[in-house]
Amino acid sequence: MSAVVVFAVFLLICTILKFLNVTSPPRPPRLLCSDSKFLELVLKYCPQLNETYVPVRLWGSSGHLQTIVHATVGRTYCPNVLPRRCAARQDDGATVTWDVYDPTGPSDLDEDYTIAVCPGIANSSESTYVRSLVSLAGSLGYRCVVLNHLGVLPHLKLTSPRVFRYGESDELHLMLMKYTECWPDTRMVLVGFSMGANIVCKYLGELDRARPRNIVGAISICQGYDAVKSLQYMLEWHNLARIYLFSMTENMRSVILKHKEQLLTEEVKRRHNVDERRVLSAATLPELDEVYTRRISGFRSVEELYRNDSSVHYLPNITVPMIFINARDDPLVHPDMLSIPQEFVKKNKNALYIETEHGGHLGYYDGGFLLPRPVTWLDRTVLSLATALAHNQVKDG
Repeated sequence: MSAVVVFAVFLLICTILKFLNVTSPPRPPRLLCSDSKFLELVLKYCPQLNETYVPVRLWGSSGHLQTIVHATVGRTYCPNVLPRRCAARQDDGATVTWDVYDPTGPSDLDEDYTIAVCPGIANSSESTYVRSLVSLAGSLGYRCVVLNHLGVLPHLKLTSPRVFRYGESDELHLMLMKYTECWPDTRMVLVGFSMGANIVCKYLGELDRARPRNIVGAISICQGYDAVKSLQYMLEWHNLARIYLFSMTENMRSVILKHKEQLLTEEVKRRHNVDERRVLSAATLPELDEVYTRRISGFRSVEELYRNDSSVHYLPNITVPMIFINARDDPLVHPDMLSIPQEFVKKNKNALYIETEHGGHLGYYDGGFLLPRPVTWLDRTVLSLATALAHNQVKDG
């Protein structure tokens, strides 16, 4: 075998090992909290935060593979849970839908508690990671309510010429208000995934909102906090960010094209100055938002849209207990963005920042050498954190 072939094989092996990140050892999560009593209570109900998070041995140390498996496979634990679908109209005619899941097991809590879920971009109650969480939550006695982002459900037509937006919180507000009309005595923990976490935090920090008074806390998972800076990073090739941006762009475009008859009528294009050819040819999410989203939403520029929709500008106004979860190897969230929740918890009581070394974007698979455990570390941890927030409300109440 020639030296060139040997070198090529060696280089290939090194590249694979680097991609798998096998030299990165498992570590316990990093916890940041300025409120010792709150941290003590959280650790009482979520002791795994003091333990080492061990990702799947062969590939779990790679944030890319964690992210890819989440995006393509979802969850291995995905039972068939049957919800009740509810709907309500907004002032502009948009039909907002959400699914309600009743408890399937007994609760250890004295009061009725609901976990309200806001999914990630282009996701809904039918996404496997959402179904996995609500199934586990139901078995622990929680009722769950899950927002379906506008335009995402495959067989539901739009009733107004718009779809979901990165920071649009009106749909979440409508769901929570209608839900509490049916369940006025329930206590709610809000859980947001990625884009949904941004919406949850923005919603909780909006000063012009008359929110339900029974929200006892919120959990933010894998959000990027600042769309302006995050998308600047994703336009670069560092850590393959540009590839993920391409995937996000195609997901958003597919939602628009699926509802082309409602979204790209001649009247809509004329009223909002939308060029359909530019929508079809936009290469990145900022380009798509320039030629479509910001025009439909009435913003003068993409930067104005992103600033309005980013939770970083609303975090200082949040008054309920907050828990943030991010992975250091998340390829969609640049490490510089993680200083935002860290600064928040330094200045606020009843707040906790959890940072794992591994986990990718919404992955958090753990367990054996090749196959993950049926229920992920993230699902188990979120339910434990929700229980801690419930007990924190009892303590403060």
